[in-house]
Amino acid sequence: MTAPSYLFIHPLLAADEACAGYRCDFAPTADPTPAMAQLLADPCWRKFPAQTLWLAPALPLYANEERLTAEFAAVPTDDAGSELLARLQAAGHKTALTLQPGQTLPTSGGWDYFFLRCSHARSLPPLALLGLSAHGKLIAGEVYNHTDHDWIRKNGFTLCSDEYLLTRNPGASRADTTRTRLLRLLALIAEDAGTAELEAVFRQEPKLSYSLLRLVNSAAVAPRTRITSFGQAINLLGRRQLQRWVQLLVYADPDNGQGPNPLLLKAAARGHLMETLSLGLTLPAELEEPQDAAFMIGSFSLLDVLLNRPLPEILAQLPLVDAVRQALIGNDGQLGQLLAAIQHAENGDLSLAEVTLAQCGIPPAEHLHAQLATLYWTGGIQLAA
Repeated sequence: MTAPSYLFIHPLLAADEACAGYRCDFAPTADPTPAMAQLLADPCWRKFPAQTLWLAPALPLYANEERLTAEFAAVPTDDAGSELLARLQAAGHKTALTLQPGQTLPTSGGWDYFFLRCSHARSLPPLALLGLSAHGKLIAGEVYNHTDHDWIRKNGFTLCSDEYLLTRNPGASRADTTRTRLLRLLALIAEDAGTAELEAVFRQEPKLSYSLLRLVNSAAVAPRTRITSFGQAINLLGRRQLQRWVQLLVYADPDNGQGPNPLLLKAAARGHLMETLSLGLTLPAELEEPQDAAFMIGSFSLLDVLLNRPLPEILAQLPLVDAVRQALIGNDGQLGQLLAAIQHAENGDLSLAEVTLAQCGIPPAEHLHAQLATLYWTGGIQLAA
């Protein structure tokens, strides 16, 4: 068997922007079989809810896999024949067809999902999309901006990719006072301020205290008893963990909506993945807690999108060491390169992501397990529902 290629897992969001599935993707020259076999054997993968949708290349190895659910949809590749698809369907697996521009649209059943790039979908007549949705559920990929996302939501798509989260929303308001105080709180924690100073910030902002308690009581922290006060929360977390969660609270929905801000989950995933993958790196001595620094770099890398301000301007308010600041602003150092690899993967440049990960010394197996652990952990974060 050939050595595993890098496998890149992309979230698929439902209409409410909650994660409802994942798409497994590979660089153009990669052999997906070894990596998919590794995914199916990973204990972490088996912890995901059975109803989670996974879109993956159609491969013979699925036919005999006991754990695969009806929501594991095989996507035919150029060399996946009708016999293989029939075997997979007979074994209870669903199938998804990737539609390319210029391709004749199916006029009969047999497919459970149709995957289209957003630009392709927008070029089709409305009646064509309506007819397509009568034969299977629609999934949109390469949704690069909020305008495209709004269009997708209005035109019958069940799921979509999340690239639009990486761009600023022209309809979003500037940062409210809660987020401004959170940045102040982060600066105080970094300066090792006293508990009284930290509590003063929370007293000024009830929404901030509420969000912290909801987060600390979530499955991501899983306390043995319910936490009912800020004093309990800080005693449970300690300064190190408090700083980490405040980094995520910056992204919380300030209006306490019906679920976590999807940008929060994106930032949390970046932070957790950076932290996990950094364990194998040799990092600068100035980073006293290198894994905490890696988490901070990942979680702060989307602040410019959240706050609609240049990242250097935002970071100027925080007492960061040079290695963290340079990794965020210029992708400098190993942590900066690791962040760049994650960004390449999210932007769809998988070949460049592979090269950058290899240069960081991160093997495909380690990268895959870290992604699964990160996505499972992120699924436990709750701030507002």
